[in-house]
Amino acid sequence: MTAPVVVPDASVILKWVLPSASEPDAERAIALRDAIAAGEVRALAPDLWVYEVGNTLARRFPDRAGRSLDHLLRFSLPRAPRSPGWLDHALALTQRYGVTFYDAAYHAHAIVERGVFVTADERYVERASEAGAVTRLSEWG
Repeated sequence: MTAPVVVPDASVILKWVLPSASEPDAERAIALRDAIAAGEVRALAPDLWVYEVGNTLARRFPDRAGRSLDHLLRFSLPRAPRSPGWLDHALALTQRYGVTFYDAAYHAHAIVERGVFVTADERYVERASEAGAVTRLSEWG
């Protein structure tokens, strides 16, 4: 049996290194990280996660941005392949639901890889849940 595919977005990945007291659902994010490390789920993420997470860390936590990003990079989150149909799904999600291409990129990978996109972005889930393959971090697990 193969492990289910999970595509965590930057809002989830950030919770792996931010102070948990200030982050809602941090315990769920950590549980997801631990499940990935244990091989219970197979994680994939588009390369853009590094830039999104790096941007937030550099702006909000400049004193520890380098250390936190280095820690995340050493975790070696597997890169989501640009599978056939990925771009079409990302563009369709962007156009149909009025979401950013950045967010749709994660979601499209989940759709193509028959997994689930896990996000802490409530607004995204409200807009694009009709497409399937997406769940709130608060509901993951």
